[in-house]
Amino acid sequence: MATASVPRVMVAATSSGAGKTTVTCGLLRLLARQGLSPRACKCGPDFIDPMFHREVVGVPSRNLDLYLSGEADVRRLLAKGADGEGVTVVEGVMGYYDGVGLTDEASSWDVARRTETPCVLVVDARGRARTLAAEVVGVRRMREDSRVAGVVLNRASAAAFPALRRAVEEESGVPVLGYLPQLEGAALESRHLGLVTAAEVERLGEKVDLVADALAETLDVEALLALARQAPPLAYEPRGLAPVAAGARVAVARDEAFCFYYEDALDTLHELGCELVGFSPLSDGRLPEDACGLYLGGGYPELHAAALEANARMRAEVARAVRSGLPTVAECGGFLYLHDALEGADGTWYEMAGVVHARAFRCDRLRRFGYVGLESRVDGLLAARGGALRAHEFHYWDSEDPGASFSATKPRSGRSWECVHATPTLHAGFPHVDLYSEVGAATRFARACRDYARRAGGPGAPGGPGAVGGPGADAGAGVSAS
Repeated sequence: MATASVPRVMVAATSSGAGKTTVTCGLLRLLARQGLSPRACKCGPDFIDPMFHREVVGVPSRNLDLYLSGEADVRRLLAKGADGEGVTVVEGVMGYYDGVGLTDEASSWDVARRTETPCVLVVDARGRARTLAAEVVGVRRMREDSRVAGVVLNRASAAAFPALRRAVEEESGVPVLGYLPQLEGAALESRHLGLVTAAEVERLGEKVDLVADALAETLDVEALLALARQAPPLAYEPRGLAPVAAGARVAVARDEAFCFYYEDALDTLHELGCELVGFSPLSDGRLPEDACGLYLGGGYPELHAAALEANARMRAEVARAVRSGLPTVAECGGFLYLHDALEGADGTWYEMAGVVHARAFRCDRLRRFGYVGLESRVDGLLAARGGALRAHEFHYWDSEDPGASFSATKPRSGRSWECVHATPTLHAGFPHVDLYSEVGAATRFARACRDYARRAGGPGAPGGPGAVGGPGADAGAGVSAS
């Protein structure tokens, strides 16, 4: 057992949309200005908020997810890169007690409790007065060890703040550390999977600076830092992974269309010996040279479907590589890219890579949203027959053929369905698997990349058993819809 000195504080809220991300990003920028080398983490499986954190502080943001990873991994990730550095700001997810199903398991509170992290609650003050106090009282009394140690009022005016502060403190006993006024020009846009990505926000730096400027005037930063420094040293179990695929080059799709990756999952592949090489399905014409693995992450291919179709050379390159047996993980957006056709966000149909012989179409609501437990029905790339994985789904698009190599089960309701196309060289489906916590799956993938390199030496070489289409497959081979 090791310990790390990690001054830390969680920024949470009673609901989504209360201003957690805005306050978190402004606070990170303010702490960076003060030379405090802040670090960032995000509760839950969200991909987008960590992109904002990274843009603000310039270092990766860690996902702390008690369902996908468990307490040991969450403690290790919180300690990772933080020992001896500055304050770590942990952004909560959804409402403070919102966890798996209708429970508080894996909620922001659960993370705060298990990591002994004090929480600052962001409460939206717009259109309310003393009811704010009732909200804070309720959150604090919901659990004996609520961890709620401070409050920040979002969208409060300078004139109203003193009275609001008195009301909250008198009723709840929780100190109000400050407020954030309504700021014109600092809003963060959203779309169907949440906020737009950090790279797409026009003048993001200016917007974050506006928030940081305001917080410098309206937030008691020293009181917040005092809370963070009261957090006890963090005990955790170090993890060492033996390289199993030294030098194996894994092509990782990273551009505006494919950007949903857990940084620690990529770090895990690196620890296992893989060399990660980025490429763009939007603009590149070839896969990276000598690639012996392919990782197509999630993102927004539906927003870039026309450009993906236009890059016919890359679509053909990917199709040839997957059919030849190149070990390939394709999650959600990456899975959509492998279809014959994709309905774009504009309602037009576009040709894709043509590995999965089915069409992917838009739905009017979230499909199979939330955590799932997966059980493999085949010997596949990430799991042997009967193997179990934990995953998360969040998508508005669906497929005529989502696959049937795994059974997926909701952890509380027990509702189940079939999903994922899996062979010894392919794992393609909607569920996102965190390869940091599922280190067995990461190791299987890394070894498959190593074996491909030994056997073939590149993406154009003949595939082995289980490759999509098999050795010598023609251009029409792939996974067929049932």
